[in-house]
Amino acid sequence: MSLPSLSLKTISGETVPFSLYSGKVLLIVNVASRCGFTNQYKGLQKLHEEFSEQDLVVMGFPCNQFGHQEPGAEDEIKGFCDLNYGVTFPMFAKIDVNGEQAAPLYQWLKNSRPGLLGTEAIKWNFTKFLVGRNGEVLKRFAPTSTPEALRDEIKEALS
Repeated sequence: MSLPSLSLKTISGETVPFSLYSGKVLLIVNVASRCGFTNQYKGLQKLHEEFSEQDLVVMGFPCNQFGHQEPGAEDEIKGFCDLNYGVTFPMFAKIDVNGEQAAPLYQWLKNSRPGLLGTEAIKWNFTKFLVGRNGEVLKRFAPTSTPEALRDEIKEALS
């Protein structure tokens, strides 16, 4: 499997080819509206505003696999993000990140950059993957890593 061959479904229901993001630096995050880390939407939006013109794409993937913290439908999630955080970065349809139904993108991410002690499973919402312009997964960040703490790695990936 290669990233450019994947298709993604946006939160609005459109299908877009992953190749649309070729040559860009990606920050891919599994998100949730009712999580202790939900406030990280603010920092993600700030990164988007600061670095999108330099080809950073923040990508949000709602996931309901952790404590049922994203129970709503896509239109509810989109409304929540718009109203509470003014999210303008790309948001995608709700997905699974673990298990047999894990989205192909997340299967690839986890395989490319395992977590602590080599485990592949995503442990919680707001796990972040930084993908370089060449499609290589540069780093995996724990949910506790705030978006603001990623600035230096993002700047390096963009240079």
